Amino acid sequence: MQRREIDFAYNWDSPALLRWGGIAGTTSSATSMSSSSNKPGHLVAKASTFPSGIKALADYVHGKGLKLGIYSDAGTQTCSKTMPGSLGHEEQDAKTFALWGVDYLKYDNCNNLGVSPKQRYATMSKALGNSGRSIFFSMCEWGQEDPATWAPGIGNSWRTTGDIKDKWESMTSIADSNDRWASYARPGGWNDPDMLEVGNGGMTAEEYRSHFSIWALAKAPLLIGCDIRSMSNETLGLLKNSEVIAVNQDPLGVQGKKVKKSGDLEVWAGPLKNGRVAMVLWNRGFTQASITVYWSDIGLGSSTIVDARDLWAKGYVSRA
Repeated sequence: MQRREIDFAYNWDSPALLRWGGIAGTTSSATSMSSSSNKPGHLVAKASTFPSGIKALADYVHGKGLKLGIYSDAGTQTCSKTMPGSLGHEEQDAKTFALWGVDYLKYDNCNNLGVSPKQRYATMSKALGNSGRSIFFSMCEWGQEDPATWAPGIGNSWRTTGDIKDKWESMTSIADSNDRWASYARPGGWNDPDMLEVGNGGMTAEEYRSHFSIWALAKAPLLIGCDIRSMSNETLGLLKNSEVIAVNQDPLGVQGKKVKKSGDLEVWAGPLKNGRVAMVLWNRGFTQASITVYWSDIGLGSSTIVDARDLWAKGYVSRA
């Protein structure tokens, strides 16, 4: 008989604190298999890393008013090939996660034996539903089989793309790919273009501001991907912009999208609660330029009078 032992090497002070949870933290790292157990096949935390166990960690995190995320895989092993996946153990693992007090599951797609993702992710979704605990289900299928078309009702979010890189070209390409699926997003089910690269050093402050703005407008999960222990004040200020975050968290839950394009000059927009509209004027070129937007471009009547607020300057640029 075997148990499936997990070495949770990422702890509360880890750079992965918010990487996959966007909540409080996600634990993941190397694992090993261990023989002999009274609970065959159950996941257990490696005692030398977390002698008090994951339940104690979850209690600590919850005591801070936060929630805990964890990582697993819809395959026999995780992508590192050093940890057990949950394929074939879905009911067992979901109940374990619930007993531990986990609030968020990122579920990857490696080593999947060629089984259809529609089957694998639906199985874990059902298991989580039977676990007795509400656990946010983040599906990381990499967008290979257009999960936006079938994942609503299975997961709470689904990756629409491959992995993002800390480069302007990668970020902009992923923004475009995710935009294709805007109409499928709604409260309870979100398109996920991967984590934020803000603060990792591969882009300029202006490029990171574009990155954060588009992800917020697109109602993407805002998952911090940098090491929060060493982030600069500039990065912290960008990530803590409450007005931009409010666009992301708007209760209407409509994903903003690209509504106008002229070369490198684009207009992205989406409706908000109470008749408001969020808009991003995005210059993707290398020279300064002016962008013209008409009310009709963003769904307003030509005679509409508005209060226009710059969420980065945190001030009104016009008042009705």
